[in-house]
Amino acid sequence: MSDTRPALPDRLSVDPQSPHHDAAVCEQEIGIRFNDKERNDVEEYCISEGWVKVPVGRKVDRKGRPLTIKLKGKVEAYYR
Repeated sequence: MSDTRPALPDRLSVDPQSPHHDAAVCEQEIGIRFNDKERNDVEEYCISEGWVKVPVGRKVDRKGRPLTIKLKGKVEAYYR
């Protein structure tokens, strides 16, 4: 089976305004495993620094983007 998907970057954000956003990668379905537990609410991750950003409830900032909190631990990203 030939895999033509782009390689997963070390750091990725789902926010199109972020400098770490990659539209080609975000079109694919990506899974994030954080501390050996599957997470479906990750807004941004960094594998080398070992953190993810997840939303804090339904709170949003003044621009309408979700407020996030940074959690540190073991991060694994993969294509589903």
